[in-house]
Amino acid sequence: MRVGVPKEIKTREYRVGMVPASVRALTARGHTVSVETGAGLGSGITDEEYAAVGATIAPDAETVFANSDMIVKVKEPQSIEFPLLREGQVLYTYLHLAPAPELTKALLERKIVGIAYETIQPADGSLPLLTPMSEVAGRLSVQAGAHCLETAEGGRGQLLGGVPGTKPGKVVIIGGGVVGLNAAKIAVGLGARVTILDLNLERLRALDDVFRGRVCLVASSEHAIAEEISDADLVVGGVLVAGARAPRLITREMLRRMPEGSVIVDVAVDQGGCVETTRPTTHDDPTYVVEGVIHYCVANMPSAVARTSTFALSNATLPYALKLADGGYRQAMLDDPALRRGLNVIDGKVTYRAVAGDLGYAFTEPEEALALL
Repeated sequence: MRVGVPKEIKTREYRVGMVPASVRALTARGHTVSVETGAGLGSGITDEEYAAVGATIAPDAETVFANSDMIVKVKEPQSIEFPLLREGQVLYTYLHLAPAPELTKALLERKIVGIAYETIQPADGSLPLLTPMSEVAGRLSVQAGAHCLETAEGGRGQLLGGVPGTKPGKVVIIGGGVVGLNAAKIAVGLGARVTILDLNLERLRALDDVFRGRVCLVASSEHAIAEEISDADLVVGGVLVAGARAPRLITREMLRRMPEGSVIVDVAVDQGGCVETTRPTTHDDPTYVVEGVIHYCVANMPSAVARTSTFALSNATLPYALKLADGGYRQAMLDDPALRRGLNVIDGKVTYRAVAGDLGYAFTEPEEALALL
């Protein structure tokens, strides 16, 4: 198979779809890999490193897209990349289609085979290609939130850990999954008072075994969320419904009860956000203020630590990339139910139920769509 790795063009996106070890794994099996020149520089990887493991260095994105059967990316295609996609091409990347009607429409019109990292799901219910970036984003959320709380950044001037003789800051984390767990680890390490809210009582029990009384664990409800965030310094939104739009759990009315200069970091922004007032921002202009509350809603947060994020992501994406290349995308997905759950669009059809429901498309079972090819 001919595999292409273009340079990411989303604002301040420094990650890259493959590291040299992944390229070597593919070329060793007889596949060809084309990497756009400079694609890895943001993650500290040179063209020479890619060439040394068998990659062809392409002069531009047009060449990569034109000469590849499968495109391996990090972020969803941007609008100026839409014309480069061609019918039947495999697009293997984060897609987050539920809150992205224009992207979905473009992929359907071009009959792209869209395999989303975030919905590949083994039988145990885990999301192995989303997990590493959720770990990074969870840890970064507290780091970013702490910076936004500084007075010079417009925050209320609260040091999360405080110092002897002062109160530490309060961090409220909505969702006890991978993002929430990692955010809590950092917040606890800084000495903050930490509360995690989650609907799943078994998950709360598991978190209790991890933190052993150092974190307050609360059953989530509209009332509980409103109460907990009313005196919070930092709120982290870490709610996920795989492949679907994130539920809006924090309303504008709730914001009015939060302290002036407090901060919300909505990690769920890729899936539409779990705060009513969320809108995507960039690393160039990461925050805005609503009802006196600073919102940090960067849609590619892990790019801030691009090298760590790129290598962590490549560890997770390579096994499935090899399956797609070795067996061809159709057979690979027919053989592997986890990979098949990653199929969001194919041949002009929507094959992920949550995306179809959120955007108003007819849903086609992935097995049915693959059988028709």
